Amino acid sequence: MAYLLSNLFLFGSGLLLFFAPVCAICPERCDCQHAQHILCANRGLRAVPKAPQVEHAEDVRVLSLAGNFIHNISAFDFMRYGDLMRLNLQFNQIRSIHPESFKKLSKLEELFLGNNLISTIQPGTLQSLKKLTILYSNNNEINECIPKSFTHLNSLVKLRLDGNSIEVLKESVFEGLPNLMFLHLESNHLRRIDRNAFLRLSKLQFLNLSDNKQTELQDVFMFSDLKSLKTLLIAGNQIRHVGNHVFQSLKKLSKLSLSHNKISKLGNEAFKGLGRVREFMIDRNELTEIPAGLLDPLERIEHLDFSDNHISLVDQGAFGHLSHLKILKLKNNRLMNLSGSIFASNGGLFHVELNGNNWTCDCRMEKLKSWMTHAHSQGKLLTVFVRCLHPPVLAGKYLDYVSNLQLKNMSGFCESEPLSQPMESRGAVVETPVFKEEREKREKHDEVEVQGDQGVQGPGTTLKRKKKRKLASSRPKPTARNTGNGSLSDLFTTMAMFLEGHNYSTFALTPQEQFNLPLQDQSKYEDSKTAGIADACQFNRLSILNVSVEDITSITATVRWSTTPDTGLAHGKELHFRVLFDRFGHAFRFPRYVYTDGSDRAVTLQELRPESTYITCVESVVDGTLCKVAPRDHCTGFVTLLPSVTTEVNLQLITVAALAANALLLLLVGGVWLGRVLKRRIRSRKSSAHAHVRHMYSTRHPFRSTVATTCVSSEFSGYQTGRQLAEEGDLIQFPGDRFFDNNPTRRDDDGMMIRYSD
Repeated sequence: MAYLLSNLFLFGSGLLLFFAPVCAICPERCDCQHAQHILCANRGLRAVPKAPQVEHAEDVRVLSLAGNFIHNISAFDFMRYGDLMRLNLQFNQIRSIHPESFKKLSKLEELFLGNNLISTIQPGTLQSLKKLTILYSNNNEINECIPKSFTHLNSLVKLRLDGNSIEVLKESVFEGLPNLMFLHLESNHLRRIDRNAFLRLSKLQFLNLSDNKQTELQDVFMFSDLKSLKTLLIAGNQIRHVGNHVFQSLKKLSKLSLSHNKISKLGNEAFKGLGRVREFMIDRNELTEIPAGLLDPLERIEHLDFSDNHISLVDQGAFGHLSHLKILKLKNNRLMNLSGSIFASNGGLFHVELNGNNWTCDCRMEKLKSWMTHAHSQGKLLTVFVRCLHPPVLAGKYLDYVSNLQLKNMSGFCESEPLSQPMESRGAVVETPVFKEEREKREKHDEVEVQGDQGVQGPGTTLKRKKKRKLASSRPKPTARNTGNGSLSDLFTTMAMFLEGHNYSTFALTPQEQFNLPLQDQSKYEDSKTAGIADACQFNRLSILNVSVEDITSITATVRWSTTPDTGLAHGKELHFRVLFDRFGHAFRFPRYVYTDGSDRAVTLQELRPESTYITCVESVVDGTLCKVAPRDHCTGFVTLLPSVTTEVNLQLITVAALAANALLLLLVGGVWLGRVLKRRIRSRKSSAHAHVRHMYSTRHPFRSTVATTCVSSEFSGYQTGRQLAEEGDLIQFPGDRFFDNNPTRRDDDGMMIRYSD
């Protein structure tokens, strides 16, 4: 009983010692649940509460006074908080801070003064804060940074001055911050930054100058001391011109933002020295072109944003040296066309934004369309959208769904067909190579038909020949005065062909092939030329032929097909192909599809399983519509090959080795477990069994090992007893809690991790 009473007395005294300091130092209206934290946030306080006159007030580590109505900070408000490490005074109405307010806070590490009405920080106010690492003074009314305000803050890592009214950064204003790494100056009124404003900030990694009023970037020495800078944000200013070599000292810069300015001119070497930049944003400016060589210094660029500018010209080699480029944004500009080989060296490109431009879909876009089609067939660049704005016939259509034939027909100008001579006068149709070729084909066709009159003639042969001659005579005669490759003449030729109701795709057969067809097929061919195929079902039935599978491997296979020569579609119809493939004979079907352009006749299937049976079918997509009837006549099956013998042997060896290792591990674990079980049983038998009668009266000495004799004292070497040994539950257990240090003054925040990232 006495022992129990003594334990209770000690426990009660420990509780009193633990709670006594908390109750003694906790000011009125505050929360002091933690022994070292005083929380007075959002309590309607109009002044800093005074701490009671007790010795334990110096043990406070965190003091929060945010969200109150405090107006001034006197010299005596924090005199008794000598060990304070974090002080939060945000969201008050503080206008003035006495120069000696923080004189006793030599251990302070974090000071938050943001969202107040502070207009200036007097020199010497922060002088005693030798260990200060974070200082927030954002969203105040500071209009000038006094250089001596930040002296002796050698440990400061992060400084926030954003949201103030600072207009000028004078020389050496941050000279006393040698270890500063994060500096926020956004949302001020900065108009001028002196040349040595960032002097001795050699460890600075993050600098934000966005949303200010700077008008130019031309001083090559402005960032010369920022050798460790990794992120530079200068968005939302009024910069119109960026000079040469401005960023040449930023050798470690990885992110640069010049967004939302008024930049219309860039120096030829404006980006020199930015070899490590991975993300560059210059969107929402007034750039009109991207010349060759401008982006060459950005050797490691991955994300490039030129959106919302006035760009109408991009040089063919503008992105030639950007081999690491992954994301490119050119949306909402004034581009009309792009060269097809402009992205030839950007093999890692997977996201391109080209929408919102003035795309003119003509023959200049053929190579770009081919590049997009090839990328889509490999499962890349699925988000590229090029929507035609001109000509009116194709307005609103996406380039993916415009055929190459339409691009040729709508050509107004082609880089490969320069305008050599002026257009002829009104009323004359200019003969182009395309029109000339068609005319020669038709004349040759007429000659073949005349010769055919001497042979076998069908019932409607004479009528068709007369009809063709009548159509030929009704066409306007081409003049021989302009035989150049003019683009405007091509436009007139195209218009004449459309007025005739024909399409280039209807002239797939040569005249000799047309003549060799049977009479029934000739009539069908003539009908398809005049009317054209209008739906996918008709195209599947009449045009798709010879579906086969070649180049079969363990994981790939190539599907090939062909089409009949009379593949003419009705006017305005678009053609694509869809290849379906699925594993054959499985209960759960998982069909997959590959879409190709109408000019393709082969597709490579990938990610197949070895030694599996597949079925593949080819069907057409006419004007975006599929046939509801499955194309059973255009399907074929194939079986993928087995993997190579070397791979199979290696896999077998690895499997055998893994099984052997697992078996050995199981045997080892089983042996250990069995040994422990046997050992426990032997011990239990020895402890529970009494001495045998024969052994009690035996004159022979019992067997005793040398190890036992060395471990047992000689006084007990001949003593034996039959008493059962004590179990673990019989041992006396003493409470160990009272041996722990219950001192309430021990520090719990000594290992606190400070985060500086934004």
